[in-house]
Amino acid sequence: MSKKPVLLVIAHGSRDPRHAATVHALVRRVRALRPDVRVETGFLDFNIPSVQGVLESLAAQGVRDVVALPLLLTRAFHAKADIPAVLRDAPPQLRIRQAEVLGPSPLLMAALERRLYEAGLTPADKSSTGVVLASAGSTDPEAIAVIAEIAREWRHTGWCAVRPAFASASLPRTEDAVRELRELGCERVAVAPYVLAPGFLPDRIARGAAEADILADVLGAAPEVARVLLERYEAARVPVLAAVGA
Repeated sequence: MSKKPVLLVIAHGSRDPRHAATVHALVRRVRALRPDVRVETGFLDFNIPSVQGVLESLAAQGVRDVVALPLLLTRAFHAKADIPAVLRDAPPQLRIRQAEVLGPSPLLMAALERRLYEAGLTPADKSSTGVVLASAGSTDPEAIAVIAEIAREWRHTGWCAVRPAFASASLPRTEDAVRELRELGCERVAVAPYVLAPGFLPDRIARGAAEADILADVLGAAPEVARVLLERYEAARVPVLAAVGA
């Protein structure tokens, strides 16, 4: 039987050291869940190792099959353009399949609720609490539509109301969504950052949450996020192995 493809987690990278630290913590959790899978991490920018460097190293070690997994919550520019471009420049002996981005997923919604409860809410608070689903933002209309749909679905699980907000590129901003929920009459307002790791835009979300009652942490290395990574890996690796006759 052929070896399982290497899982290459592709993160954006950031000048903020908290970003890489969070990515590495998440990858450690993935490795703990699946010790039978080799998991590597590469960054598009700012941090090392670079994606290209990891791919060249894998090829030099004789690896042939790789599942490249974008550490992204929506299919925006990085998933559609940046990452495919980097993968096209990979050593030709590598057989690479790009996995789907992490979102949307019921597991991620569970992780959002986990973070809200860790910040002080309880399930009994849902019906009286309005939630701002605060994402980084994008110029890609598909990504924006996905965030709005997640907010609509989440509202149906029992929250007083859920409103999407964006830290960049789109409106409304977090602070505007907080005020809207106050005006709507929600007893309390919570902000749930729909972002994976700390950094510039999550800090902007936090500033926008100044008038909220609760600010949850980023998704980070939540166990649900690790499980989504492995779901995406499994969905992508089967076609890879079928293509090579495994």
